[in-house]
Amino acid sequence: MYLPAVSLRTDPAVEHAALPGGGSVTVWVGVPEDSYVGTALTTVDVQLHEGNATLASVSTGLAPHDDDEGRALARRVTAALEAGEIGLSAGDLETLI
Repeated sequence: MYLPAVSLRTDPAVEHAALPGGGSVTVWVGVPEDSYVGTALTTVDVQLHEGNATLASVSTGLAPHDDDEGRALARRVTAALEAGEIGLSAGDLETLI
């Protein structure tokens, strides 16, 4: 049986975090779109989104094919946000990468 390769490029990890003070954010781990570079971009980012706004974005050392690691990172960031262990800044994200 053929299973297609899963990639953070085509299938980013997405989690939703309920913040302790109220509200929620989306935790996104994947390869960001860049119309200038196109599909050659190989960096994997962690981004926090509130609606259509990007609150923070940090590049990781992950590659697009590091799907399991990317999904684990999204869950770790979500848990830290929900526990109030980190805030919504890029500096806070960097402590988990």
